[in-house]
Amino acid sequence: MTSSNDAFQRHAGPYQAAGSLRGQTLLISGGSRGIGLAIAGRAAQDGANIVLLAKTGEPHPRLAGTVYAAAEELVAAGGQALPLVGDVRNDDDVARAVASAMDRFGGIDVVVNNASAIDLSRTDDVDMKKYDLMQDINVRGTFLMSKLALPALRASRQGRILTLSPPLNLDPHWAGKHLAYTMAKYGMSLTTLGLAEELKADGIRVNSLWPCTLIDTAAIRNMPQGEAMVQAARGPQIMADAAHAVLTGSNLRAGGRPSGNFYTDEEVLAAAGVTDFRPYSLGTPEESLVPDIFL
Repeated sequence: MTSSNDAFQRHAGPYQAAGSLRGQTLLISGGSRGIGLAIAGRAAQDGANIVLLAKTGEPHPRLAGTVYAAAEELVAAGGQALPLVGDVRNDDDVARAVASAMDRFGGIDVVVNNASAIDLSRTDDVDMKKYDLMQDINVRGTFLMSKLALPALRASRQGRILTLSPPLNLDPHWAGKHLAYTMAKYGMSLTTLGLAEELKADGIRVNSLWPCTLIDTAAIRNMPQGEAMVQAARGPQIMADAAHAVLTGSNLRAGGRPSGNFYTDEEVLAAAGVTDFRPYSLGTPEESLVPDIFL
């Protein structure tokens, strides 16, 4: 994703929002670049308040952007932003993010669990430090941020949790390909499943969202052959539009339950009226796009 406000508006055509996040407060993990920043940028266009919790406070040699630069982009896009340097693995950092959101904006309406670590190594090859990292960021971080935000979400009249994780699938195919990563991502999805049931009476909507194709992100680019892989990917704006549709209820126009869903970006946007996904592509024909894993 380019480090310019233009990136938030470049693909605005296909999705016509039926709702708005104006005045609402979103707490987003790992939102300094990529999909997280795109989701934040789409909300900022509505005039939302964005609290960004991310580790990158200083420029990284291989990763573009910092949480402070991201906040400047969000303000330029029309929102309010509070950048916080922190780690979802650290209880105090997450508690501070929740408290800061309450102090600055008076509440939290939406939690977006975007922070995630990836390693597709097979069991023989995966380093246990990387295994622990994926479990701590993906599963524990998602659980922790959701947990600590619950009082604020209950106080909101429209509390929502959106986690970027795949549909649960007990077919052994994906567990057999990269067991450590599959367990970490499915742990995020189990958090969605459990919280949706647990929080029914509180009126908090809990859902997951996953892309149908590869998305151009730093995580993909830094993988072996990553620069070639993203040539057959879509840009992160498709996930931003899909997240906006889920969070505003636009995807429910065709019916469906409000909580406990494992959505794909195409499914959500089709329900919101999108019929042509080509503007989200980086130039590769639709039939040549690489499907994402877990689907």
